[in-house]
Amino acid sequence: MSNVNTKSLSVSRIKDSLTNFSFVLPAVLIFSIFYIYPFFDIFNLSLKEWNGISSHKIFIGLANFKELMQDKIWWTSMKNACFITLIALTFQNALALALALACDRKMRLEKFYRVVFFIPPVLSEIVVGFIWRWILNSGVQDGQHIGLLNFWLDKIGLHHMVHNWLSDPKTALACIAVVHSWKGFGWGFIMLLAGLQTIDKQLYEAAKVDGAGGWKTFTNVTVPMMIPVILVVVILTILGSMQVFVLVLSMVGQGLVYHTEVPVTRILSAMTGTNRFGYACAMGVNFGLILICVSFAFKVISDKMKQA
Repeated sequence: MSNVNTKSLSVSRIKDSLTNFSFVLPAVLIFSIFYIYPFFDIFNLSLKEWNGISSHKIFIGLANFKELMQDKIWWTSMKNACFITLIALTFQNALALALALACDRKMRLEKFYRVVFFIPPVLSEIVVGFIWRWILNSGVQDGQHIGLLNFWLDKIGLHHMVHNWLSDPKTALACIAVVHSWKGFGWGFIMLLAGLQTIDKQLYEAAKVDGAGGWKTFTNVTVPMMIPVILVVVILTILGSMQVFVLVLSMVGQGLVYHTEVPVTRILSAMTGTNRFGYACAMGVNFGLILICVSFAFKVISDKMKQA
């Protein structure tokens, strides 16, 4: 009798496992087809020399990766992407947190502000890029500046600040970083606001009873409770900023100026400029592994902070 019960229990467990697996199977298939298989296929191409058209592919081993390690333009593009990411982590997320804290309080037109702050992320990157390119334009027509920023700088007497913002190596990358942060802060705003609204209000009341001021309440109540959400926002900010692409193309054009080169535009130039698809795949593999390592590192940090 016990053997029958054991067998029926095992069969029931197997059925439950199969039922549970059937729910995640579509997601696993989609992830395998569109992520895992392409990654291994790209890694296979990175070991070959291929022009992207002919069926003839020459196996060259790790030669593309060895060349990549000495490619100064590639590492410059990584440095540029890190700069954009740094601006996004500081300026973008600080702005998102400040606005989320403001909207978490009862205020007039609260829902209106939430909608307005989320408009930039839903706009097309190409449209945003072209608009800001027009704003930062340095051209002159009929004695007047075409660009909106230079026009007003000239009007208010700041003639010395009028220049080509997107061609100057000192300002071009900073302009792209600020525009990227302006466009992306809405995502962080929504996530941080959602996190703030999950904090039990009784914690704030208890802190107030204990005589804690605004800053102590923020550091001792809000920040500890928001750490999981903040870490998710940080990870998504890093991954999104490191992969910035369309905004750079729409603001500086197809020329891919050296001082505004980012990893994805560098990969594009290797594909379309020199027809070295194998080398471009090596860049993609290298870039993907870096992002995976960064994500894994923050995942470990997140787990440790949750346990603390």
